[in-house]
Amino acid sequence: MNFRPLHDNVLVKRTEEEETSSGGIILSGSAKEKPSQGEVVAVGPGKTNDAGEASAMNVSVGDTVIFGQYGGNEIKLNGEEYLILCEKDLFGVVE
Repeated sequence: MNFRPLHDNVLVKRTEEEETSSGGIILSGSAKEKPSQGEVVAVGPGKTNDAGEASAMNVSVGDTVIFGQYGGNEIKLNGEEYLILCEKDLFGVVE
């Protein structure tokens, strides 16, 4: 199944975070927070203005992005979990 986001939506796959805290404590599955970083898998064409033209997106497929921990909508595609976010919900691109 292929997925193409509409408008200024972005499909992101969360990246796994380390399982130990900064103090060296190993975290169980229930104690871990959801990662707030992921890789862009698909990008929509951009938000449409009043003239009907799509504005260019600031992210592209393959970018690593930072987003709010509880932002977006979680979906499952082909048995894998993804997150759909609006471009405005992204805080930045890791370079």
